Amino acid sequence: MKKIGKVTHYYGGIGVAIIELSGKLSAGDKVKFSDGKNEFEQTIESMQIEHENIPSAKKGDMIGVKVDQKVNEGAEVSLVK
Repeated sequence: MKKIGKVTHYYGGIGVAIIELSGKLSAGDKVKFSDGKNEFEQTIESMQIEHENIPSAKKGDMIGVKVDQKVNEGAEVSLVK
């Protein structure tokens, strides 16, 4: 698995994680969230930058992603092959 970013913030009320990307991510990709204690995998259904839906994002982008479970700030995001 290749690390592609980390969670910088989690909005619990709406179930959205803000991810700072260090690699490329596209809608439809499967990722793993891991913070040392908890981890889970999910397919990225959609992502946003500044409330605009985007099909993909690149290194350096800050994106919002709807997540299936609570994720802690600082959690690593890895691309699942």
